Formats: sequence, structure tokens, C-alpha cells
Amino acid sequence: MATSRLYCGRFAPTPSGPLHFGSLVAAVASYIDAKAHQGRWLVRIEDVDKPRAVPGASNVILHQLEQHGLGWDGEVWYQSQRDHVYRDVLAQLQHQQATYFCTCTRKQIKARGAHYTGYCRHRQRSAEGSAVRFCNDHSRTHFNDRIQGQVELAPEFAHEDFLLLRRDQLYTYQLAVVVDDIEQGVTDIVRGADLLTASSWQVTLWQRLSQQQPRLAHVNLALDENGRKLSKQNHAPALQAQQVPQQLRAAFEFLGLTITDLTDNPHSLLEQATVAWRTKYLS
Repeated sequence: MATSRLYCGRFAPTPSGPLHFGSLVAAVASYIDAKAHQGRWLVRIEDVDKPRAVPGASNVILHQLEQHGLGWDGEVWYQSQRDHVYRDVLAQLQHQQATYFCTCTRKQIKARGAHYTGYCRHRQRSAEGSAVRFCNDHSRTHFNDRIQGQVELAPEFAHEDFLLLRRDQLYTYQLAVVVDDIEQGVTDIVRGADLLTASSWQVTLWQRLSQQQPRLAHVNLALDENGRKLSKQNHAPALQAQQVPQQLRAAFEFLGLTITDLTDNPHSLLEQATVAWRTKYLS
């Protein structure tokens, strides 16, 4: 279990644009959880989906984190530089006969139902023009979350043979995030609740690749006035450099943390938030 190892957390944004309030909430939660455990906090740029990466966005994100006092430990990792690692892990899984080639398009999958049915699993497809799917024979339909409690997932989704390599030969987020978390020694994953369902696939892959399992904690999502998740896709406004203390206080309030000191120093604010987090979640 994670409690037997030195704590290591991480924040892993996609560089498709600057950080917004929703991403600040996730960053703050993962940061102060690491500090509350006297652990390490890493930053990783999740640009494995190279076409989605906006030039210069990763530098903007790192600068925004620094502005808000969110300093990281060690070097920043970039998934776009790690294809060779993902290739080796995928080759290992293929050697273990834990994968298969799939030629199904999204349109074909949708025509058969809401979830992938394993159509290509026994059809002996060739590698050319194919994606690679994981044989999801030991899927997790439930897990315990430090914030959300016992999480039950739809079996149809949890049992899907998910993609590790896309048909365009880009490695998937599911593969990259698990491989990187294992290699970096991540013990605790604190992130937004929009990734709750994906956790079932990731925990399953963790079980295949490592004896150690991370603890999970998913914070509630910040929503816009229409009830939609704040996201770059939904045009959430970027964080403002002139509003750092106000933005931090708003993130603390969203997380249910009470901060009484009126200082505008982001480091002092984060120290107070860490104490409040420790009282709320660790006491």
C-alpha cells in the first residue's frame, strides 16, 4: 500500500491551453496533500496526444504554477519525449499476449453499442493500420477513493478492452499515465472527479505492470453557470496573474478549506491551506 512508501504525488496537465480555475483546484489539492504528508510533488506535462498540444502552452502552465506558489520537486517530465519507454512496455505486454490488434473505427464501435465489445479480439488482425487494445480480463469495477469513498463503476465500461496504441500510432493516455506514475514512484494520485471512470482502466493496468498500487483521491469538479465542467474545451477563462491571492482563496473555499489570514503571499496561503487540509482529511 502507498502508506508503506514515501509519499509522492503529482500534477499532470495537458498543454492544450493555460490553466483555468478548475485546473487550479486540482493542482492545489494535489500540492497541499503532498505537503500535508511531507512528501514530494511532481509536475508532468501530459502531451502524449501530440496534436492536442498547443505550442508554448506548457511554459505558460509552468509559469502559472510558479505564480501561485506551487513549486515542484525534480525535473518536469514531458510525455512527448517518452515514446521509446511506452514502446518497450507495449512490446512487453504484447510478448505476454496481453494485447491484440484492432481495426475498428469509432463509427463501427458506436454502431454495435455504447461500449466496445471485443470485436477484434479473436480475429487475428495484422499490425498494419491497426490499434492495439489491452485484454482487460481482470477489470476493476469498484475501488476506494480517499474523498469519494467507495466508487462503483458500470461493468460494461470497466470491462472494455481499452486502447494502448491508437490507429494513428500515438500512445494513449491510459498507457502513458500508468507507465509514468510507476516509473516516478507515485504513491498518491489527487485529481478531478472527471477521471473517476478512467481510474478503473488505469488501476487494472497498474495491477498488470506493478505490485504497488496508488491511493486515489478525486476532488469534485468546478462547473460553469450551465453546469458544465470548467475546461479549455468549454472555453473556461484562464487564470489571471493579477488575481493570484483571490484565485487561491477561491480554490481553498471550493475544497472546503477555511483560511482566516488575510495575507496575499501565496506561500503563506498554501501553508495555511495545508494545515486545513490535514485537519479535514488526515486527522
